[in-house]
Formats: sequence, C-alpha cells, structure tokens
Amino acid sequence: MPVLVRCTCGSEYNLKDEYAGKLVQCPRCGQNLLVPSPEEEEEIPVHRGDPPFDRDLYLLRQHVVAISEKYSVCDENNNPILFVERPVYLARGLLAILAGLIVLGLSMGAFAVLGEALNQEWLLAVGLLVGAVLTLIVFLAIIPKRHVTFWRDESRTGKLLEILQDRKFMPIVATYTVRDPSGNILARLRKNILTNLIRRKWSCYRPDGSLWCVAKEDSLILSLLRRLIGPLFGILRTNFIICDPDTDEVLGEFNRKFTLFDRYVLDLRADRDGLLDRRVALALGVMLDTGERR
Repeated sequence: MPVLVRCTCGSEYNLKDEYAGKLVQCPRCGQNLLVPSPEEEEEIPVHRGDPPFDRDLYLLRQHVVAISEKYSVCDENNNPILFVERPVYLARGLLAILAGLIVLGLSMGAFAVLGEALNQEWLLAVGLLVGAVLTLIVFLAIIPKRHVTFWRDESRTGKLLEILQDRKFMPIVATYTVRDPSGNILARLRKNILTNLIRRKWSCYRPDGSLWCVAKEDSLILSLLRRLIGPLFGILRTNFIICDPDTDEVLGEFNRKFTLFDRYVLDLRADRDGLLDRRVALALGVMLDTGERR
C-alpha cells in the first residue's frame, strides 16, 4: 500500500510501505523525512493538503513599484509561499475614459443643437443626463473585470485560487466569488459600500449561502476616527478582526504592520478548531486590502 509523504518545501511522494518508519531524504530540498506507516496516515482537510495553506500565519508584502496590484505571501520565517496578482488594465481604462468623454460630448452637442433649433434650452440638461448614462454604459463595456489570481510563485505557474469580481458595476454592494483551480466555488465575499462609510465590514458565505465569518474593523471608535482625521501617518492604520457570526468569537486578525510600505499579517492562530478554510481566509485577507483600495 503506497504511503504519502509530504515535505515542508511543497513536494509530495508516494512511497512503498516497505519504507514505513524509515528516514528518507527529500530530493528537492534535502530535508530528512520520517515515512509514516499506512495506519498512521491521517485524513487531511482539503485546505491543509497543500503546504501553502497548511499554516495559521501569513505575511503579505505588497509590491510597490508595479502597475498591477501584486503581493508576495510568506510564511512566518519570511519565506515566499505564494504570489498574488490583481491586474490593472491601464490602457483599456484610459480608452474607456476617452470613449466615455467622446460619447458625453456628442450627446451634449446633439441635444444643444436640437435645443437651439426648437428654442428649448432645457434639452441641454437632458443631453447631459443622457450623455452621462451612455458614458457609463460605454465605460463598463470597455473596462474589464479585475479578478485576483493566486499562483505558487512569481513565474505564474500552478494556479491555486482565484477571486472573481461578479459584476463590473457595483455602486452599493460588491460581491466576489472564491474558486479553486478546478472552478469549484469555495466561498462568496460581500461588502456593503454604504455601511462601510461608518465601519468596514466584509461577510463571507459558504457555497450553500450560509454565513461563514465576518471581517470588520477592530473598533467602531477607531473606524470613526479614521474617517475624521485619516490614517494620521500610519498611527491609525486599519486593522480587521475575523469573527464567528454566531458567537462573535474572534477567529483571526488581519493587521497592517507599522512600516513605510504595505505589509500585512493574517493571523489565524485563534481558530484552533479549523473553522475557516485557510484558502478562503487568505482570499478574504487579500480582499481586505485590494478590495478596500488601501
């Protein structure tokens, strides 16, 4: 019966059971591994089956000199384990703005000529309204959705996760879908932009629609102070707590480190029972930054 051996470097090997109880060396990193006996093998949760997600502490470092939003995700020893990217389509964005302005100008010009011909000045206001609507339609037609992709490394090989932006136009409620590489839905993330004006809050739902967890700013008072006086040179940096929606028990934290550049820590050590799928928790953590445009 084959025995599965996993190394901390991410390698996996199926060995014959004759190696059970013996030390073998990982060909990739040279680390000595103890081969378990078949009866000692434990059933590992899905999110624990892949080394990048077999942990409770993640360090996120945002790349500053980049057009797209990029993050290096590291373990507690600052060793890179994941690469995250959310593209910024600069050229298409500029094209969408230019096309929108042209449509707005043509609309106002057409209604201005019509208003002058009919001696109805109010038609210019109608032209402005119609132009604004057409501008939005053209803009949304050109600009693409900004999905988030999780890769094993910066070479962009081995897709691990993706967060899909559900709609282009999300004026009040923004929703995102977390999927694995096979397209299976892991969770859905949701935020209300209006209530976020007072206190930032994200809700995470299971695929069946039940509420899984809630991420919110660490303090209502601090959130109001941040709105009034801003981050105040990083002193009032925005931190989040991740809670069980039923008991309000804290399962984890997403904190911004006190550094010049964007550095974050996702700490899930409080979730001893493994309530949160680490893939979903990490996806939520990334959206707490890029989804809030911090």
